[in-house]
Amino acid sequence: MATQPMNGSTGTGNQAAFMPTDPAQSQSLELVPKIHRALDVIYNPHSLNAERKDAQSFLETLKDSAIAPAHGFYLATDKAQSPIVRHYALSLLEHAIKHKWTSYDVPETEALRNWVLRLSRDVTKGDPTYLRNKIAQLWVEIAKRSWGTDWMDMDALLVQLWQVPDSAVHKELVLAILESLSDDIFNGDDVVVQVREKILSKASVEIFTPAAVLLEAFPNREAGPDVRCGEEGWLTRIVDLLRHCLSRDLQNNEDLRSCAIRGASVLATLIPWVIPKSVARTGAAPVICEGLRASHIEVQKASLEALHALYSRNSFDEEEFLELVVPLYDAQYVALFRELFEWSVVDSENLDDDKYQLSKRLSELLSFLGNHLERRFSSLPRDRSRADLMGLLQLLLLVTRSESLVVSIPVLVTWTRLLGHQSLGPNIADTPAVIGPLLEICSARLVRYESLPEETDDATLRLLIEDTDTIPERHAFLGNYRRYSSQVIELIVALKVSEAMSHILGQTEHVLTHLYDHNPPFDMANYSKVSQPVLQVDARATVIEAALKGYNKSRTAPGSDVRKEFGALEASLQAWCNRLLEMKFEDPLIRRRVLQLLVAFSTSVLDRDVSFMLRVLEHILVTWPAPHPGHKLYTDAVKDLQGESMVELQRLATKMPDHLLEVYDQIASKINEMVASGTLDERRQITYRTFLFTIIHRSHLLDRTTKVQKLEAFLDPVKSQWQDVRLKQSLSSHATFCELMALDKAQEYISRKRMHQIEDWGAIELDEEGRALQVELEARQDHLPLRLTKSFLTCSVDKVEKTEQAFEVSSVLWRDYFPIILPELLNFLSHAHASHSPSNWTVLPPEMKCLVGRILTDRFWQAGISEGSKDDFYARVLEKKHTFEGLASTIRGSIRFIRESCYAIIYCMTRLDMQFYGFGELPGPLSHALLAEASGLSAHQLINLLNLVRHLVDNCPIPLRAHFLPPILQACFRQMDSRVNGEWTKLNQQQVIDSAGDDLTEEMKTESILRQLTYTSVMLVADFLDPARKNEMAPPPQPDGLTIHSTSKEDRDGSGQNYPSLRNFCLMHSSIAEPLLVFCTHVIRMRDSRCCAIMLRILKTIVPEFGGAAPDLPGSSGTVTAGEGERHGSWVPAGTCVAIREYISTEVLRACIASLHEPYFVDLQKDLASLVATIVVNYSHISPAARDLLVSLPGMRAADVDRGIDFMRRSGSRAQRSVMLELLRDLKGVSISEMGKMNKSVGFAASQTPSKKTTRSAMAQKFMTAPDSANRDSLGAGTGAAERTTPDVVDGLANLFEI
Repeated sequence: MATQPMNGSTGTGNQAAFMPTDPAQSQSLELVPKIHRALDVIYNPHSLNAERKDAQSFLETLKDSAIAPAHGFYLATDKAQSPIVRHYALSLLEHAIKHKWTSYDVPETEALRNWVLRLSRDVTKGDPTYLRNKIAQLWVEIAKRSWGTDWMDMDALLVQLWQVPDSAVHKELVLAILESLSDDIFNGDDVVVQVREKILSKASVEIFTPAAVLLEAFPNREAGPDVRCGEEGWLTRIVDLLRHCLSRDLQNNEDLRSCAIRGASVLATLIPWVIPKSVARTGAAPVICEGLRASHIEVQKASLEALHALYSRNSFDEEEFLELVVPLYDAQYVALFRELFEWSVVDSENLDDDKYQLSKRLSELLSFLGNHLERRFSSLPRDRSRADLMGLLQLLLLVTRSESLVVSIPVLVTWTRLLGHQSLGPNIADTPAVIGPLLEICSARLVRYESLPEETDDATLRLLIEDTDTIPERHAFLGNYRRYSSQVIELIVALKVSEAMSHILGQTEHVLTHLYDHNPPFDMANYSKVSQPVLQVDARATVIEAALKGYNKSRTAPGSDVRKEFGALEASLQAWCNRLLEMKFEDPLIRRRVLQLLVAFSTSVLDRDVSFMLRVLEHILVTWPAPHPGHKLYTDAVKDLQGESMVELQRLATKMPDHLLEVYDQIASKINEMVASGTLDERRQITYRTFLFTIIHRSHLLDRTTKVQKLEAFLDPVKSQWQDVRLKQSLSSHATFCELMALDKAQEYISRKRMHQIEDWGAIELDEEGRALQVELEARQDHLPLRLTKSFLTCSVDKVEKTEQAFEVSSVLWRDYFPIILPELLNFLSHAHASHSPSNWTVLPPEMKCLVGRILTDRFWQAGISEGSKDDFYARVLEKKHTFEGLASTIRGSIRFIRESCYAIIYCMTRLDMQFYGFGELPGPLSHALLAEASGLSAHQLINLLNLVRHLVDNCPIPLRAHFLPPILQACFRQMDSRVNGEWTKLNQQQVIDSAGDDLTEEMKTESILRQLTYTSVMLVADFLDPARKNEMAPPPQPDGLTIHSTSKEDRDGSGQNYPSLRNFCLMHSSIAEPLLVFCTHVIRMRDSRCCAIMLRILKTIVPEFGGAAPDLPGSSGTVTAGEGERHGSWVPAGTCVAIREYISTEVLRACIASLHEPYFVDLQKDLASLVATIVVNYSHISPAARDLLVSLPGMRAADVDRGIDFMRRSGSRAQRSVMLELLRDLKGVSISEMGKMNKSVGFAASQTPSKKTTRSAMAQKFMTAPDSANRDSLGAGTGAAERTTPDVVDGLANLFEI
């Protein structure tokens, strides 16, 4: 190929295209003082804003001059100029290339290219790195616009630069060009690249890959553009350079070191996309591994990044596995990794950040190698000398043992894969040197580090604090670590059940018998919920719970023929549990954990041992420690134990009803005796009744009729309570409701005490009347039918499948009770919601109604926001029990009890299908009770309400959706939009005013809860509009006298295809779609990047459904079908379809553009542009609205918009997004962190100190997030349905307590 000589003529051959040489040079010299002055003003921290603005304006205006490129070239080549001036000069060339390239003719583009070639040739070691990088970027910008078409000899020119004798600086320049070019073509969003993507990507593959590999991999490959120079390709050249550098004295030669670092960095960019065979043929992996032996840590880090990029690829076929992965299992490389890891271990008190980051990255690399072993274990060569598997396992064990949990966790996850492998797992289990220490490590790591004081000598906790930004993040990470540790223990026990169980139980018994050997003796007066004994017992109990899962997995494994072994082991387990029963503990939380263990054994591995189960039952019934009011924290722990006793009692009844039925009469007699003694409070009595109810309900030994008869005896007293005329009268108005709950007395007391004049309620003790009022408020709750109804209903539906007899029994049992309960239940709920409105507190004088909000505002402890620990918070709450603040807590607790009991009862009712949804008149009153008065609820209270709405929708029979859901969804979306959008508006206004101290803490709490509410609302919408959600109609057995009126074959077959999906259902009803889309639009403007991103994805799936018969869009991923043969057009009326399309084309588009303009949303600009592009592409052929809105934007030219639309219609989604970002480039906001900084075109960007989050790898960041599977819904416990609630439930609501 003919190449252009890189000599002096390249710099002057075509400059006349811009202007004559001498005048240009002369004018450039005249401009130098002005440029100097302007740059001095910008860099001077003492400059006035007006001066800085004028200087910036001058420098930016100069870029638009026709002769700016010539000025830039001559100033940039003048080595006498300061680096700052030369950098600005290069920015003049950059501006011309980026923004004026298409307006230049051929001589002008050649002149620009020649200038850049001249600058590239003339680089010297004395040039600052940022100038050399800028020149490399200019080269790349030209390449993106002309390489492969007008510029065919680029590769040859790069080779010429590469071959400049004894010039490391030219090699570094070439490497910078190659790295940037590769990254922009394969990872970037530059619209220029998108337009020429096929040419550029094909040319890149051509010049980087060895010709022999291309021919072997693609023998029938079409000939691409003739852009190649040489057969070896750049991958070979770079590997050879790296090999050369590593074989020399890196430590004392800066040029070698810089080339090695840059070369490894380029490989890290190339390796994710190059053909794996080319990596193997060039010998890249062994060479890069040699970089780990280098005596300079930066070289080691760059080499490690390249290896990380290679082995993070998870699609190696068998041949690639043998060529690339297996060699690293060789003993020499296993030893190398071990040496490097041991060298990188850091001291938590004197942290070496470079070593620590290397240690983390090395752990991830080793986890990749372990994962490849698990995937391709069967492909390992038979010559075992080629793979030092024992050494590799020992190395993985060493990394797992690291004091840093962040270093340890990637390999911990790999252990779960290795141990779970059908062939590899048993082999590892038969290796005592590995399996024993691994069990010890995972057992020791189950301690709750988040409960340890931050001022600790524990190196693990100190490193974890260093690695996490917030307490919620730390909690989420520890939750993940415990989950994987438990999985490893479970797998080990499943593989070595007898040895592992014996070891675990022996260690636990030793811990329990020596709890206080190295700790102060138990002292009720100095009680702590996070004492060392409590944490030790909790950790050991968690180990046993994981072990029991492994035991059950092994016992139920197919083909298990070890019945004798399990029989002997169960005898051993029973003996151990009997010894545990005999142990005496004074700490209530230790007793609580022991009780959980005993029930776990009884309901799993010892489920056939009736006598042991009865001993556990007796232990629960007779073990009831007395509280000690003088020791508040201890008393609170006793209450925890009491509550857990009730839960475990119910667990026994659910898991072992048939065994309990055999001794039912004796149990009932004992319970009746205890009730008759008068020593049981109302809640404990209800628990015992529920226990007996559950035994009968879940037993398989009774027929349906007998069950119903026996269970009706439990419900008849409840029925009488609901039918009580006095209750109906008390619920006839809000005033009588207040009398029922003693809220009228509370208002009178508050009024007399003039509480609105008291600033600190916690400082004023209650008098005898106030204390008596507290007692009465709590007692009134016990006389209501709510608690008992909720308990019996929960037992009737909790973890009951619709195919089970228990479900049929529940349906028959409650059929006649729902009509009696529902009217009064809705009245209860309406009054509870109405109590949040000050206007309904009629006893209070007008000047005191402002107190209502304060009284009903829950006190919170939130991790990372509230001062002090959770225990400190509880202690403060308990201390103020008998103050005005305590009285307010009792009042709101009374209202909360009504509200949440109603929610729980309604949820349970929805589980019984037609028994609830079959009431034709119910939707209106239910919607009114739920949402009419909900505006007064706080943000976190509204979260619970929205979760209930989600269950109402999820559980609604598909044929009844049209009748039941519209009034509820319409009101829900309006309420959601009003509250969430209103709260964000209010918060944004408040943040304009500076806050301090307690005000700032309260503001942070408010914002945290608002973000949780926003997320819950957004996920509700995502759930309802999920295009993958199908109609599933699996009708349960119909109770007597109930039928679903349907004659369609689809209904009879249990298929829901005869009905619109929930997504279509919401959008086909204009009364639902209108508030729904308004809320979606408002979310785009809310300053919550997570929720905004989710909503953008939701809307992107909706847009194509209303695009009509759009032309085919090559490669577009924007169109998402709702199901087989199902589009919105088949369900949505034409008028509604048009209205939705026009709304999206205007309001949604306007919201996207507004957010794109704001600095807060800078990280979402790609998502915003993607949605805008999807709207424009799908609608512009039908309606001009979207196109007209774009044209109306400031500085937007109609011709540019039309060209962009035309290109987007012929392009894929990535190119569409790039075009839209380019069109809107002048409207895009700047990151807040970049505000106030010098424009990058004026100088070089200032360095930033990265946050912990920005320095994390993607894998590490994933471990800092709570998994969705950990989410739980307060209403739907035990539903068996997928719970879609905010992931902040772990780091937010689970750490948030309302008092």
